[in-house]
Amino acid sequence: MGLFDFLKKGKEEPAKRPAATPRSTQMPGQQPNATSGSQQNVSGTSTSAHQDVYTVQSGDSLSKIAKKHYGNANAWTKIYNANKSTIGENPDLIRPGQRLNIPRD
Repeated sequence: MGLFDFLKKGKEEPAKRPAATPRSTQMPGQQPNATSGSQQNVSGTSTSAHQDVYTVQSGDSLSKIAKKHYGNANAWTKIYNANKSTIGENPDLIRPGQRLNIPRD
């Protein structure tokens, strides 16, 4: 028996991931092969005549979303004020999968 033969014994199993590590970067409801940086995920139906719904993608920020929808990154406060109950007290902490109302102006 060699010095490292004990490493060869036993059943091989794949390495276990920590519980906090997601197995997939795809969010529930997200279409496969959707690119988060170049594709907007705007719902085809609006919740009213005065707003659209946007699903946050990985890498998004309120200023990036505002730039996409309004052409002005500084208009992020308009989105934040319409979604405080969803976002919470810190506008820098939006999460992929959150659905935000985007007021039309």
